[in-house]
Amino acid sequence: MIRHGETAWNAEGRVQGQTDVPLSAVGEAQARALVAALAGERFSAIYASDLARVRQTAAPAARALGLVPRLDAALRERHYGMFEALTYAEARERHPAHYARFKDKDPDYDFVSGESLRRFYDRAVGAVGAIAARHAGETVLVFTHGGVLEMLRRHALGTGLSAPRDFEIPNAAINWIEIGPEAWRVQAWAERGHLDAALDDLRD
Repeated sequence: MIRHGETAWNAEGRVQGQTDVPLSAVGEAQARALVAALAGERFSAIYASDLARVRQTAAPAARALGLVPRLDAALRERHYGMFEALTYAEARERHPAHYARFKDKDPDYDFVSGESLRRFYDRAVGAVGAIAARHAGETVLVFTHGGVLEMLRRHALGTGLSAPRDFEIPNAAINWIEIGPEAWRVQAWAERGHLDAALDDLRD
């Protein structure tokens, strides 16, 4: 599981959600760096969110591995509704009551026009669970978003949705999750030896 590379909005601390923001030059370099990091691995398939920043991150590795990414809109980031395109500081200033519910990880808060944490969790876990069922016994490469990765790790470790996030989710880092019939297990997290630097701009 790989989070997309850096975008200009990541660097600005701006909420992207499902807004279709492309990679920055830094993100493009991170995508190229993944090629060497994944060169010794064998994958049965590649899946990716259909948003541009994820497709662009997946493209160099897909070419090197000789696989065509299967695009899946269910792997998109959480829909942040009225927060999208604002910086986190702007969201806090303009919508303090809403920002407080967001910070508290209220599982039913949906940004008025967006997606609740509970619905997002169900979507993310359901999407990856369906991929795993389709490829039982195989190793699959999935390119997605930081929020999706957070939901998957919480599911694997049995962490509640409202618990503080005590782990990193850097851009273009590699995460390994084993999905079995009985349980999910985090094998490795936030591998980034292939990167010069990587942002973790998600907010608790």
